[in-house]
Amino acid sequence: MLRGARSVEDTTTDQRLLDSRGPQDFIHTDPWRVLRIQAEFVEGFGALAELPRAVTLFGSARAKPDNPYYGKAREIGAALAKENFAVITGGGPGIMEAANRGAKDVDGLSVGLGIELPFEQGINEWCDIGVNFRYFFARKTMFVKYSQAFVCLPGGFGTMDELFEALTLVQTKKVTKFPVILFGSEFWGGLVDWIRTTMLGAGTVGEKDLALLHVTDDVDDVLSVVHESYKAWEEAH
Repeated sequence: MLRGARSVEDTTTDQRLLDSRGPQDFIHTDPWRVLRIQAEFVEGFGALAELPRAVTLFGSARAKPDNPYYGKAREIGAALAKENFAVITGGGPGIMEAANRGAKDVDGLSVGLGIELPFEQGINEWCDIGVNFRYFFARKTMFVKYSQAFVCLPGGFGTMDELFEALTLVQTKKVTKFPVILFGSEFWGGLVDWIRTTMLGAGTVGEKDLALLHVTDDVDDVLSVVHESYKAWEEAH
């Protein structure tokens, strides 16, 4: 497990893996990268294997403590921890920090799954368990494997990426009984309306796909959806 600050490189491991331009030394180095990828999965599985039931919260790393959604993320983190859910985030600042901090406010279990980026400095201080990943796909696997629900607060491209990946996994039944909750109707309303009018209108999604999204502004409603889904998951297992 890696905690705290780290050195910042000009490039990231993901970038070096995906960029095939320039010298063709990748012919020799890529097979060895498989071992690093394997080690990353082993580390993640080992760190999280005994994690209790958990919920992952996503949201902007840019939100400051005076942002209303920072306060709501902290409130949601605390509410979930009180209900004996571990709180998982991307381990960074902003909304992620707030959710981890909320869990710690009530002595809950707080988890941060960070990612190697040239502009972020390690796992936030509110995490009991912190793992830094080099590869996005390994990190995303951990989010899905160890969570019973996703709660998405306002965020940027990274949050959108995580949201739509989760929706795709649910839609294609790669995961089941897995609610995706959008917290903040003012922020998410335009996107949901666009999905309903444009995507549904064009026939690129079906009516039942719209039911995969639950939009709310109420912390108690978040808990209700999470509990309902977890109960259904328990009955299925």
